Amino acid sequence: MSTQEKKSIDSDEDEFYECEASPKKGNHSRQHSRNSSLPKAGYNSHRTRLPVKMFSRSEFSVWSILKQCIGKELSKITMPIVFNEPLSFLQRITEYMEYSDLLTKANESPDPTSRMEYVAAFAVSALSSNHERLAKPFNPLLGETYELVRPGVRLTAEQVSHHPPVSAFHAESENYSFCGSIHPKMKFWGKSVEITPKGNVILHLKKWNETYTWSNVVCSIHNIIIGKMWIEHYGKMDIKCIQTGWETILNFHSCGWRSHRQHEVDGYVLSEDKEKMKYFIGRWIDNLYSYDVTANMDNIKYEDALQNQLPNQRLLWSANKRSDQSHEYYNFSNFAITLNEMGEGFKSLPPTDSRLRPDIRKLEEGDVDGAGEEKHRVEEKQRESRRHRKKDKNDWCQR
Repeated sequence: MSTQEKKSIDSDEDEFYECEASPKKGNHSRQHSRNSSLPKAGYNSHRTRLPVKMFSRSEFSVWSILKQCIGKELSKITMPIVFNEPLSFLQRITEYMEYSDLLTKANESPDPTSRMEYVAAFAVSALSSNHERLAKPFNPLLGETYELVRPGVRLTAEQVSHHPPVSAFHAESENYSFCGSIHPKMKFWGKSVEITPKGNVILHLKKWNETYTWSNVVCSIHNIIIGKMWIEHYGKMDIKCIQTGWETILNFHSCGWRSHRQHEVDGYVLSEDKEKMKYFIGRWIDNLYSYDVTANMDNIKYEDALQNQLPNQRLLWSANKRSDQSHEYYNFSNFAITLNEMGEGFKSLPPTDSRLRPDIRKLEEGDVDGAGEEKHRVEEKQRESRRHRKKDKNDWCQR
């Protein structure tokens, strides 16, 4: 390791959280972070609720904050802590993996149509955790990391750029690898907030040496000024297999003034000869079905799938039921509730891990004022560190 690189690492680690849960300086290294043994307990052994219920936001107005931001990019706007949920955006990214069993099924499928079906189901399932999640995750600090280990898969995420904000992740399994980078763009349009997740994700199925790529669709939060806020995804998702030329087109329908297709998604699989092989229909909050192309897609309704009336229909994915208390815990899924838990098995985490952020921890524990103070403190430390790097002409070194 060069002297310059070592200096960069030491200074980077100095800027992190300084919270009581952080390991003492000197007990970690880049190699230790990569190879540390995280808990491999089954999903059922994780916690099922947060330490305290979320606080009421009824006394706070989103409009009072956003009324000066119409048409502007929101990533540089400092939002009050009351509009946050106790997760970092890096942790939010790992919610992709709640239904990672679909990728294992895709890798085990001998038929290319079936592989495309499961990959499409995985792409849709990754959006399901957003349903009714109206709070904003914490912006990751530059150099912040997050590691997730669950049976059969390990994911590492890192904030690799601050302006613009870019989060990168890589998940590894014996059946597949899954990686990507996301640069979320947020704009306020007066009555709604629009989030465009710039960037691609890349899936590699190891058994078939096939690589699939796609980008996520637009997310919009409505009724910012008045009424009950609600969320939708809309737009076209194009999933391509680079080696075979197969493709899946998924259409996420917007709920317009005359539309009754809220949350619905439909689409089809195309072979390398552009022949339609399968149709899809479902709702991104609930499930996804495939069925034979002998049916007329234009006449198919989502209710037909619920009544098992489609030719050779198959349920590819169904969302896990949330707990009855989910609305009291930021509308987290059972999977999301586990992402910030701490325990004996987490002692080897690097000090850059999101679980060690004191602002997120205090918000999770119900200390709203303390969370706001810590959020301001760690963000000021980041600004000061950036000023020093600019003054010393030191470039940031990603891990």
